Amino acid sequence: MKGLIFTEFLDFVAAAHGDDMVDDIIDDCRLPNGGAYTSVGTYDHAEMQALIAALAQRTRAPAPEILGRYGRHLFHRFVELFPGFFENRVCLFDFVESVEGYIHVEVHKLYPDAQFPSFKTHIRDSSRLEIDYRSCRPLAPLAEGLILGASDYFREPVSVDQRRHEDGGGSFMRFVIRHLQ
Repeated sequence: MKGLIFTEFLDFVAAAHGDDMVDDIIDDCRLPNGGAYTSVGTYDHAEMQALIAALAQRTRAPAPEILGRYGRHLFHRFVELFPGFFENRVCLFDFVESVEGYIHVEVHKLYPDAQFPSFKTHIRDSSRLEIDYRSCRPLAPLAEGLILGASDYFREPVSVDQRRHEDGGGSFMRFVIRHLQ
């Protein structure tokens, strides 16, 4: 997992709970690198899971809720850090559909060793987008938070439901995104 996800997470925690909380959750996790991350480094996603579990323990907030809030925050940080990815995107559904074929391709040029989840459109109409999410990392709530951050950005209120599906290739999560009227 790219270090940018870690550095942004620690900044997110510091903004919400203070620098002492960052130090506390790093201490709780006993991370191999002592919690020293660089944005261009690559780290084991288990370290992120440990940090989230430590924050959940200390704040008594469920880990999926933390991941969702962080995903929403992270989307807005991506807008600031990589504005070119958001230009010429006119609506939420177009943007979400561009993640797999455009954004991940471009980010891969910057970070050739990055591993991305897969997003594949299942159904799209004017009010609903169903997208299949596959990842080797259990971070579906983070992806949902990113979708909600995009909803904020495009000023298109939506509901997002997650549904686990099984097929011949294993399990995946289907996000059902509906415009709110």
